[in-house]
Amino acid sequence: MKRILITGAAGFIGFHLALHLRKRGDFVVGLDNFNPYYDTHLKDDREKILLVAGISVIHGDICDQALLKKLIDFHQITHFVHLAAQAGVRHSLLAPNDYVASNLQGFVSVLEACRSFPSLKLIYASSSSVYGLNKKTPFSVDDRTDQSANLYGATKKANELIAHAYHNLYGMSVTALRFFTVYGPWGRPDMAYYRFALKICKGEPIDVFNHGQMRRDFTYIDDIVQGTTAAIDLGAACEVFNLGNNRPIALLHLIQLLEQELGRKAIQNLIPMQPGEVIETYADIEKSQNLLKFQPITSIEEGIAHFIRWFCAYHGHEVLTASHTKTEVSR
Repeated sequence: MKRILITGAAGFIGFHLALHLRKRGDFVVGLDNFNPYYDTHLKDDREKILLVAGISVIHGDICDQALLKKLIDFHQITHFVHLAAQAGVRHSLLAPNDYVASNLQGFVSVLEACRSFPSLKLIYASSSSVYGLNKKTPFSVDDRTDQSANLYGATKKANELIAHAYHNLYGMSVTALRFFTVYGPWGRPDMAYYRFALKICKGEPIDVFNHGQMRRDFTYIDDIVQGTTAAIDLGAACEVFNLGNNRPIALLHLIQLLEQELGRKAIQNLIPMQPGEVIETYADIEKSQNLLKFQPITSIEEGIAHFIRWFCAYHGHEVLTASHTKTEVSR
């Protein structure tokens, strides 16, 4: 049995990962500051489910280094999974200091706390955003990542560089996971698929950037949890892995799937490219397949169907397609 501390435990990925690890028999404790970047009611509801599963979520901030050390020591933590961060590309254009505080200062606070416990394994969230303006696809972990397209991606690349420095200086075990556009039930409402679903149900127009000529390597949450769990079990000395679906999906196809599952047409507002965005993300997962046995199995069609079933139950929207009429999803 591993003893695992997860930061961002009331967040999307942290919530699903915590439940999975607890179910397989690991001890899990969470930490989250319930940042109001998006509606905290969703985080509150996730926390309630975690508590029922026997997972405590401490309300605290990763910049509180003393708290981190206390939690690691008190719970005899063997693996520290750091998922807490200020997310979102567009928000970084409006509030850059939020990213400095959480993704830089907070990350160093985590590293400083962890290095007091030499046997501790640190697994942390990086992002496909580190590839920035890289034109070569699919994105390999060996590709250049020095051409950031936005501040969010730059902070995640900085995390990787700082973690490598701590490994070199102190021999810390550090594993970076570059997540590619994670989606699914209990997801983040600031992400496109979720925002689109909400607006389609309300009959409001959706902003489609670059006139829909974009592709994303949408990766279903269960596949991400499988890959993250494998990285925890590997406990590598110092590695970087891509966790993506390895199948880029056109943005317009995503919208079509949402329309199909909701039984409603989207009102599309086709507009130019948003500053800081990229045309395509596409993960080369060969290294992850070899070392983590990572193999994403959920198609975008299946994943969006799962998401919409949860979405309709959680938000109370009328389900208009026959495929959902007999499905009950507990809030």
